[in-house]
Amino acid sequence: MQVVATAGHVDHGKSTLVRALTGMEPDRWAEERRRGLTIDLGFAWMTLPDGGRLAFVDVPGHERFVPNMLAGVGPVPAVLLVVAADEGWMPQTAEHLAAVDALGIQHGLLVVTRSDLADPEAALRQAAEETGATRLGALDAVPVSAVTGAGMPELRAALARLAGRLGVPDPAAPVRLWVDRAFSITGSGTVVTGTLPAGALRSGDELLVTPSMRPVRVRALQSLGEPAGQVVGVARVAVNLRGTALAGLARGMALVTPGRWTMTNMIDVRLTGSPPAARELTLHIGSARTQVRIRRLGGVIARLTLREPLPLHVGDQVLLRDPGAARSARTAPLMLGARVLDPVPPALVRRGAAAAVADELAGWPEVPAAGDLLRRHRLLHASVLATMGIEERPVPVVAEWLADPAHWAGLRERLADAVSAYAAREPLAPGMPVDAARAALGLPDRHLVGALAAAPLEVRGGYVFVGAGQGGHSSSPGGAPGPPWPDTPRGTGLGGRGSPQGGIPEPVVAAAAKLRGDLAAAPFLAPDADRLRELGLDLKAVAAAARAGLLLRISEQIVLAPGAAAEAARVLARLPQPFTAAEARQALHTTRRVAIPLLEYLDRAGVTERLADDRRRMR
Repeated sequence: MQVVATAGHVDHGKSTLVRALTGMEPDRWAEERRRGLTIDLGFAWMTLPDGGRLAFVDVPGHERFVPNMLAGVGPVPAVLLVVAADEGWMPQTAEHLAAVDALGIQHGLLVVTRSDLADPEAALRQAAEETGATRLGALDAVPVSAVTGAGMPELRAALARLAGRLGVPDPAAPVRLWVDRAFSITGSGTVVTGTLPAGALRSGDELLVTPSMRPVRVRALQSLGEPAGQVVGVARVAVNLRGTALAGLARGMALVTPGRWTMTNMIDVRLTGSPPAARELTLHIGSARTQVRIRRLGGVIARLTLREPLPLHVGDQVLLRDPGAARSARTAPLMLGARVLDPVPPALVRRGAAAAVADELAGWPEVPAAGDLLRRHRLLHASVLATMGIEERPVPVVAEWLADPAHWAGLRERLADAVSAYAAREPLAPGMPVDAARAALGLPDRHLVGALAAAPLEVRGGYVFVGAGQGGHSSSPGGAPGPPWPDTPRGTGLGGRGSPQGGIPEPVVAAAAKLRGDLAAAPFLAPDADRLRELGLDLKAVAAAARAGLLLRISEQIVLAPGAAAEAARVLARLPQPFTAAEARQALHTTRRVAIPLLEYLDRAGVTERLADDRRRMR
């Protein structure tokens, strides 16, 4: 199926034409039929010569009903532009053509009606000149008389050619059905109708009603008066809904696929006409309209602030209208189009930011890609990119987070600088807390910190710190070891972060030396809390000394000299395998307080293996 809108100035001629083509009455209200004036949207359909079906949305022609006209034209892919031979080109026809052009519609057919009342040549010439200056370009033109039937066979053939030129939308696209009618049927409940431009609707589907985003379920579907289990766009469709009352639905709302649309009240756009002088305009898309405040950023780039949020995608074409402007086909257009470049634009916070944004967006393609948006936003969650309407899926840096490569590289450098600066300020801290690093870099998720921490940075135990250098050993802030061998001391003259020159206070270096002296004769008799307190080695000091390679921290309470783990492995290797914890304690000449954490340390390091019966063996 394809859908076209019938637009133009002559209401009576337009409705008569649709009636002659379809055998259906498009004017739904008695007042419309009495006055010969289309007031609201009308709907009809026909079977084409090739067996295909074509639906018509008959829109009002009078200037008082332009909003209704735009609600009908907005979602359709093609237009049937109707001009009367006896009246010719009229100001309201020019406004309809301006709307069609602003909406980006590129397919259409020109029909000159009432050709039995006047020679159609003059109307054909003028209409061709007007449409040729728009995106419609040179249209097929057919003069007809709905009264005499002249030209009607040619019109049906031209409509079949037009339908054949229209592309087939993606049936897997997310649904956005703009509501143009909402009513209730006894025994069925709430029904809405609209033009489905792409995607597919099925019985049982769950959708969201915008702008409230409340869920509803599709109870049943009809298309062109017939029940359907599935309707694929482009199509006219009636949707029987479960889960909502008629009072909660109105023209301008939309039914959308959950999680696939951005509800936004601020967008950056590229204008397709001269920027207007007015700062307050009316925005139209689909059957929706809302007031917007326009801020020109530079050239044809502008930022629009919407009074009510709308479901929008990158690349959407919207129409901006100034209802108060003078109506004349020869003056500045009453309407202009705008292409959505970014439906969730960043705030403008710095002096000169507007001009910079205009320069950046001016170089973007008509429909921006993932790379364009990532360069601008730097970091985006994949779900946000999907709601923007971007189907492309770049490789995440972690989980579902996407990053601009240049920005990601810069963040790595900034993280290294932040960790170094933190270590200089807090030399005894076990490292920079992950949340502090996240805040310093302005990251939205702490998991990004771990993904950024490339060597020599490490993240363990909730801290970011500089790992061991060549030939060194690093135990994590939580006590879990890094590569265990060699775990010999780095000394105090290497010039690394762990040396006095690297920021470890001299009292800590001296206390660590005293502790190593205590352990010289009994390497596995770890000092108790009183001795550590006496030496001035609190938790921070022990962590700093361990990172510097001056001590080996087995756990929060157990501290030994560097090299103790390697010596313990040599002692345990001489035992009959496997061995018990008691046998290990006796061989190491230590206490159970030290032996159990030391064995667990060796287990984590992969030096020993704990068996099912709680014995161990060397790997």
